[in-house]
Amino acid sequence: MIRKVTHFAGSTNFSNATKVTLAAVLPVLLLGHFGYTDIGFNIAIGALLTYPSDIPSNFRHKVKGVFAAAVLVAGSNLLVNLLVPYPALLYPLLAGGVFFMAMISVYGQRATMVSFSGLLAVSLAFAHVHEGWEMCVYAGLLLAGGLLYLSISLLYDVLFPHRYVQLQIAECIRLTAKYMKYRGDLWTLGADRDTILERQLHLQVELNTIHENLREILIRTRSTSGISSENRRMLLVFSSCVDILELALSTAFDHSKLHRQFGDFPKALAVYQDLAYNLASTLKKLSKSISGNRNYVSKRTLLPRLEALESVIAEYELRYGDEAREGVLMLSNMRHYAEKQIEKIKMIERTISTKTDLEVKERDRGLERMMAPEYYPWRTFRENLSFSSNFFRHSLRLTVTVMAGFVLGKLLLFENAYWILMTIVVIMRPGYGLTKQRSLDRLAGTVVGGLIGFVILKITGDATWLGSLAILSMLLGFAFTSINYKIGAGFVTIYVILLYGILVPGSSKYVEYRIIDTLAGAALAFAANHFLWPSWEFLSIRTYIRKSIEANRAYLAEIAQYYITKGEATPAYRTSRRIAFVEIGNLMASFQRMTQEPKSKQRQLAPLYKLVELNHSLLSASASLGTYIQTHHTGKATEAFNVVMSTIGRNLEAAVDFLDETPQLTHALPAENLELRFTELRELRKRELLEAGRQENEWLLQENQLIVEQLVMLVSLSEGIVKAVRKIDNI
Repeated sequence: MIRKVTHFAGSTNFSNATKVTLAAVLPVLLLGHFGYTDIGFNIAIGALLTYPSDIPSNFRHKVKGVFAAAVLVAGSNLLVNLLVPYPALLYPLLAGGVFFMAMISVYGQRATMVSFSGLLAVSLAFAHVHEGWEMCVYAGLLLAGGLLYLSISLLYDVLFPHRYVQLQIAECIRLTAKYMKYRGDLWTLGADRDTILERQLHLQVELNTIHENLREILIRTRSTSGISSENRRMLLVFSSCVDILELALSTAFDHSKLHRQFGDFPKALAVYQDLAYNLASTLKKLSKSISGNRNYVSKRTLLPRLEALESVIAEYELRYGDEAREGVLMLSNMRHYAEKQIEKIKMIERTISTKTDLEVKERDRGLERMMAPEYYPWRTFRENLSFSSNFFRHSLRLTVTVMAGFVLGKLLLFENAYWILMTIVVIMRPGYGLTKQRSLDRLAGTVVGGLIGFVILKITGDATWLGSLAILSMLLGFAFTSINYKIGAGFVTIYVILLYGILVPGSSKYVEYRIIDTLAGAALAFAANHFLWPSWEFLSIRTYIRKSIEANRAYLAEIAQYYITKGEATPAYRTSRRIAFVEIGNLMASFQRMTQEPKSKQRQLAPLYKLVELNHSLLSASASLGTYIQTHHTGKATEAFNVVMSTIGRNLEAAVDFLDETPQLTHALPAENLELRFTELRELRKRELLEAGRQENEWLLQENQLIVEQLVMLVSLSEGIVKAVRKIDNI
């Protein structure tokens, strides 16, 4: 329990919550001491509204993003106050403003959060309308609050310049360890491989997100302002983490075949599983060491277990003699994979243990070229102004819903009608499933938090106690919002109710009002996502499938080229690999969202999941081939290899054409020619098997075993993707 609390207190979410809590509490306490409590609260509101825009980025982008949010918050409030006396102008300009702010989300996550801050400011502007010079003063105080938050955030970065990166790296290692643990589970006889694969795919979605965060911090910062010694250290750790994950994905063992092969010698698989679990365990300890900011002391358990595996291989070969050749090759491949993973883990151990300056490897010097440049052309906005764009439909849907909530509050004379608008803005998302879940979580959190707040007000009316509990609730509310929205909403409700209890004694009726307003806002958001230009996932999942297939095809083309040219992996090769991993994560995320939608909208769920699995397996097999070529001395690419790779590419191209409903006859598969090429490759392998006794040809034996097997698998998977795509043709 204590360990969990300590881990939570040292997390990124808690750190961010601490920053915004300080920015909100300090002006209230300091100005309240001199009798200017109202001014302090107004500044605090500006800080709270600006806070969402503080997302992972380098220094320059962070300052620009948070400053833009602070200006947008103040400007939106001022504009609403100016227009309130003129309904004929207020309604159309309010609708236009909401639509524009929602649409700027087309420019990425930073723009999305700046937009969110602006929309919150518009909603809150109706809580108290100011007149005359007072409206300018209030807008100025909101701007001051935003700038105060920016100052505290930058001060935190100065005091703890590397803490955020360290926490993100620790989380990256922890998730990678969890992924490795699942791979160890696969070696259990009778393991539910489908469930384990599904968990691995879910983890890939999380890892993709954190990888992008770290690229944003480490690589963009390096390319714009150089790199510090600590950031260089973290970049090396991050690169090793990516290598560990990609090596794990690229090494696909046929567990059923291995269990059959070693049915009479189970010791081999048991020893290997123990080694696999230790790989995960060591990574987990590294994660705890970094997050806890403690010196890491290696337990040195990996090499003894690797030696145990080598002893088992020797024992197996001794026991079965000539019959052991195939089994020894399998175990040798497993040992080679483990050696590579241990090498990467040892690199992380050395990197976080040493205090000396470390040099970034040559292959990592061009990492910034893999990042897409950030710019915001007007063309992007204009191209999304159509119903074919999810951004456009969501922006229009949000605008209509906000206006409906505004009118509903006016007609029914809601006590706190602005809370309806805030509820809509907070919980409404482009997808039905996430909006539904956030609606239920917010309602549950509001009800439970309201009841707890009401009980606290009944127990004590002491302002000191209420203020202390309100600050604690604010801190926990912001800390939990991104972890568990239900708990976060509960703590925020407690904080707001206790704040009202301090400012307006006897305001327990606020609990009832807040629940009613939340229910109204959630109902409107839920209904809008269901009936107003809905963005059902089955409408867009074809796009994610196509992007994943195209990314896999591009990656395979780079692998084929690399096998021909040899040498160092090019930036194009590494970029295509990263895109392929990102796109399979996006595909899985899309499928997850689809499973949260109504049953009537979950069309052809089984065939779609089959496509997700096939694309994931294709990527794994491709990465296996690419990794082997990178890490081994390989022979000359034969014509047979080129023909087979070309066939795989044509299969994937055919799948894309079927998705686009433009199948071409030119994609007919040359089955006889393909079989002839496989026969040629197998004959080559047979000749090398006869020469396997000579040491200098051992690498050729291993190369052809793996490459032939991977090519057979890739052809089979590409054909499976074509068949699976044809089954969902009418989705």
